[in-house]
Amino acid sequence: MKTKGRRKEKVNIVTLGCAKNLVDSEVILTQLKGNDIDAVHESKKNDANTVIINTCGFIENAKQESIDTILNFVEAKKEGIIDRVFVTGCLSHRYKDDLRSEIPDVDDYFGTTDLKGLLARFKADYKHELIGERQSTTASHYSHLKISEGCDRPCSFCAIPLMRGKHVSRPIEELVTEAKNLVKAGTKEILLIAQDSTYYGLDIYGKRNLADLMRHLSDVEGLDWIRLHYAFPTGFPVDVLDVMTERQNICNYLDIPLQHGSSKILKLMRRGTDRQKTEKLLDEIRNKVPDIAIRTTLIAGHPGETEEDFQEMMDFVERSRFDRMGVFAYSHEEDTHSGTMNDDVPEEIKDERVNELMDLQEGISAEINEGKIGKTFKTLIDRKDGEFFVGRTEYDSPDVDNEVLVNAKDNYLRIGDFVNVKITDAEPFDLYGEPLFKK
Repeated sequence: MKTKGRRKEKVNIVTLGCAKNLVDSEVILTQLKGNDIDAVHESKKNDANTVIINTCGFIENAKQESIDTILNFVEAKKEGIIDRVFVTGCLSHRYKDDLRSEIPDVDDYFGTTDLKGLLARFKADYKHELIGERQSTTASHYSHLKISEGCDRPCSFCAIPLMRGKHVSRPIEELVTEAKNLVKAGTKEILLIAQDSTYYGLDIYGKRNLADLMRHLSDVEGLDWIRLHYAFPTGFPVDVLDVMTERQNICNYLDIPLQHGSSKILKLMRRGTDRQKTEKLLDEIRNKVPDIAIRTTLIAGHPGETEEDFQEMMDFVERSRFDRMGVFAYSHEEDTHSGTMNDDVPEEIKDERVNELMDLQEGISAEINEGKIGKTFKTLIDRKDGEFFVGRTEYDSPDVDNEVLVNAKDNYLRIGDFVNVKITDAEPFDLYGEPLFKK
């Protein structure tokens, strides 16, 4: 066992879950550093004496990952490798009392709205002057921008309102200031995120104001790409599409989680729409922005989903031909409306349906990608990975979408640069290409 000594405070922040959690961790990091506390994000070194774990509680797998991570750091504390463990984020917010009882060796638990309490454990003040400033932990050339917190939607399967609360939009002025600061630090691409981005502005401006926000952000000098994520389909503000066509630096890209293709299941999910309305919206989006890439997510195995409902979803995917798609197996969440239903689809059937949907999408993606061979795309270079430089087009978001691979043996590219790349080959989820200039 290592002997604990008096060590200078150094904090390591570990983030689990989605990009919204990542932004929260970046805010914690910025506040700690603003209080002259040595803090890092997901350090590979073993030199931090305090760990803050920012947990996810979205679905069962995410919960288990969060619990396992907590237990691992608690064990490190027992072995004297670290001195303190703090837990924050969604899982902690939702199950704080249970966690305190089950894992008492954690020094303290905090919810999603307890930042000031967390800072107090470090004798740190919440610095209001840091609002609009944030130290990005992603590659320096792209950053996430969280435009609102919480959600007012009544989706039957979702526990996010229990963990994140009601929808609260951030003022346009504050978001523009943060975007300018990110650009000064080297950001070229901003990914707009929220629990529900299409609800933006209703609470503070009395109307859906996403289009106006995007115009203001588009005016930020030096911002090359703006990418929209997590648009709820019901009440989608179509004026956003006009802004996409007007502004060159707004990507022709939309992440719009649709969740299902069966009207019966959409009603059970309390999504406020049906298949016919969804398909009409998709047609409108594509008519207004013909060059748009649409990403969606679906859920397989919701209570009451019959084989007929699932086949309707398969038909919906085949007809819709999404550019990008992800699928989750339904997770039975307590204190949700769906959680009161009989979870009547066996886990193995859920997994089979997920695989069937992704197999179908793989074929669609392969056809779409093959159609890109011979075409040239403006590509943002994210990293070098083995024998390839890896980048993305405006139709791809980091970590979840297609990547463009350029042979690093024959070409030299700089990380964070835009390069015109001619596509020479394609796979279902990757493109291969040659830059139109060499260095």
